[in-house]
Amino acid sequence: MFIQTEPTPNPDTIKFIPGETVAGPVGPFDFASVEEAGSSPLAQTVFNVDGVTRVFLGPDFLSVSKAEDSDWKHLRPMVLAAIMDHYVAGLPVLSDGGAAPQVDANATTADDYEGETAEIVGEILELIETRVRPAVAQDGGDITFQRFDADTGIVHLAMRGACAGCPSSTMTLKQGIENMLKAYVPEVNAAEAAL
Repeated sequence: MFIQTEPTPNPDTIKFIPGETVAGPVGPFDFASVEEAGSSPLAQTVFNVDGVTRVFLGPDFLSVSKAEDSDWKHLRPMVLAAIMDHYVAGLPVLSDGGAAPQVDANATTADDYEGETAEIVGEILELIETRVRPAVAQDGGDITFQRFDADTGIVHLAMRGACAGCPSSTMTLKQGIENMLKAYVPEVNAAEAAL
């Protein structure tokens, strides 16, 4: 088994591509601790590597984040070994019953809005799904829609995977995503990271 690695814009996160399905169509899954990773034997295995602070499972990749005081020079080979051992052993990525997508209780959909605002949110969601998320996945992350405030024109987005805590995520959000949303949806005035 050959596992590729790619740097991400976040210096504390590396994208690991095992050449196998990771979360597939049921994901993505974002685990900020070993306790949260209970439904994923793969994420639990990676968290067993000392210094790992976050595991994000994309369709065909993992983004692994480390503590600031850890060094990739020492951590990367241990993470590679953990991922390889997991796949070689034939263990599942998600345990039985763990294949349900993670649901963000703060996220809204177009159905949560009425009239013109529902149409605006529908446009925003389509742009995020077709243009933003695929581009961000290239960098090992994910961005999801949280809500739209029609009074202020502010779109609130949640950053996950390599995007969570990334120093360049604010620039990506403001200069990339915000500008695109404003160009396609005139009612959008700003995009902000959801707290």
